[in-house]
Amino acid sequence: MSNRKIKITLVKSKFGRGAKQIACVHGLGLRRMHQTVELEETPAIMGMVNKVSHLVRVEVS
Repeated sequence: MSNRKIKITLVKSKFGRGAKQIACVHGLGLRRMHQTVELEETPAIMGMVNKVSHLVRVEVS
């Protein structure tokens, strides 16, 4: 596995989205707008990011 870290920022509101998308946002550790979390780049994390890619901004660090 890669030890690369990615920064994920919630840039659009999670409200009005489906339950699965809200669950993915919460699973990434994002609770508020413009909150940033730093996570390892794993297949599970990237799958969640792909599901809510229209709501988040991703930076590779």
